[in-house]
Amino acid sequence: MLVNNAGFGDGNDFHQAPRDKTLGMIQVNITALTDLMHAFLPGMVARGRGRILNVASTAAFQPGPSMAVYCATKAYVLSLSEGVGEELRGTGVSVTALCPGPTRTNFMEVANVADNALFQKGYVPVMTSASVATIGYDAMKRGQMIAIAGFANKVGAFSNRLMPRVVIRRLTKRLLASGRH
Repeated sequence: MLVNNAGFGDGNDFHQAPRDKTLGMIQVNITALTDLMHAFLPGMVARGRGRILNVASTAAFQPGPSMAVYCATKAYVLSLSEGVGEELRGTGVSVTALCPGPTRTNFMEVANVADNALFQKGYVPVMTSASVATIGYDAMKRGQMIAIAGFANKVGAFSNRLMPRVVIRRLTKRLLASGRH
């Protein structure tokens, strides 16, 4: 079993984000996750059993103005998990992408987004890390490819399929806006 749960975000507009932080985010959210999968998968496939849980985010389902790189890295995690998961079908090994929404951790402070409208106005319920972990673990044990944690997050992810991307971009920009903008 491999659980890829390392990651962080940044709530700055792309042109204002510290370059080192942006590149570090890509290293942690994409490169490290990919490298760990690459290191562990061959042995799992050879044994004919194994589970990988990659923590993506509901941010993977839309572009994120003011969190563009974070959303892009989580879209990568979701896409990689689905692609590799399909490649592994029938091998006894599965890949699950866990897509939580807002979760009670120090993520919001580290990403500098604790004051944005999404969190301050309670548009989406904030889940506990224990409940998100349970959802992810249970989905991984079942071999489920995508697990979206929480009903409101499922509705949000699904509704993105129904709206024009321009609407999604502008709505996301309003939700991620903070007092800094």
